[in-house]
Formats: sequence, C-alpha cells, structure tokens
Amino acid sequence: LENLQPEIKELAKRLRYEVSVRGKQLGWSEKVARFHFTKNMRRIVTELYIRDNCHPFKATLLLWVQVPMWVCVSLALRNCSVGALGSAVQEQFSSGGVLWFTDLTAPDSTWILPVSLGLVNLLVVEV
Repeated sequence: LENLQPEIKELAKRLRYEVSVRGKQLGWSEKVARFHFTKNMRRIVTELYIRDNCHPFKATLLLWVQVPMWVCVSLALRNCSVGALGSAVQEQFSSGGVLWFTDLTAPDSTWILPVSLGLVNLLVVEV
C-alpha cells in the first residue's frame, strides 16, 4: 500500500485537473465536480489494488486471527499457572522448567525471557 502512494498522488493530481477542465466545459458546480472526482478516484484506486494484489483488508486479516488466539492462549496459561485446572497441573508447572527458570509459576527475576521475547518479536516485525 505504501509503494502505491506516490502513484495514487500523481493520478489524483492529474484527475483533479481533468475534472476541473471538464467541469468548466460543462458548467458543473463545485459539488458535482467533487462527486465526479471522488467516484473516479475510488475506481482508479480499486484498479490499482487489484493490479498489485494489495487490498487493505489483507493487512488486517492476520490481526483478526492472531488477537483471539493470543487471548485464548493467555487465559489458558493464566488458568494453568494459578491452579484453576487442578493441583496436578500447577505441580507440573512449578517443577517443569529448565535452565535458570525451574519454577514456571514464579516471575522471571532476571528479565531474560521477557527481553529476549521482545527482541525476537522486534526482529520478526522488522524482517
């Protein structure tokens, strides 16, 4: 979408000029000229989205899947760590860690996991 912005601006400038010339020839009011500009600009932008296969909805599609998944996983992990699913699950979490985090129910006092998770997430976003 960002790569299309210079082309859209150029096409908008050209269309604005063509509509103003045509409007003066036919005696259109400002409101009618604006209507024709908006209608044609919408058509042109839609054609560009189709040509480059970059509809704006595609950018939000991942969000509609990822947010509910994140909420469900977060709630499931919270329920497991506070013992809402039974003492057997909490017992496994309190003794199932590795390396420096042996108790998965305790906060990470070294901040290694939160910082590394944040850096990996930043790397994924930037790449």
